Amino acid sequence: MRPAPRSPRSRVAPSLFPMYRLAVYNKGMSIRPLQEPAFLILTSLAAGPQHGYGIMADVTKISTGRVRLRAGTLYAALDRLSSAGMLDVDHEEIVDARLRRYYRLTPAGRDRLTAETARLRANAAAAAGRLGLADA
Repeated sequence: MRPAPRSPRSRVAPSLFPMYRLAVYNKGMSIRPLQEPAFLILTSLAAGPQHGYGIMADVTKISTGRVRLRAGTLYAALDRLSSAGMLDVDHEEIVDARLRRYYRLTPAGRDRLTAETARLRANAAAAAGRLGLADA
């Protein structure tokens, strides 16, 4: 069986206007905003070291019940945040024959949480100003 003939439009012509990327447009774009669970986990750890269940309960409290982390979501986020250098294991203990691992915020995690808080405040202020809300 022979291949189907190619139409003249299927060929890719060399571009007359090549596109170049300038580094100036990529500056500051490599850091993505934190997802809400990650933001709330870092916020929880800003008060001090906590174990997984304590973090889940604190996130629920911080978000006034709006966000309830499940164990899979929590531990996947803890792994990502740990890999990114934003948190470390503080210590471990055995309670009722179960390992309890405590996590703490690193200086890099504190810096990232501070930057994300400033970003969110600026966005909220811009929205409040445009909505004509008091104390924008």
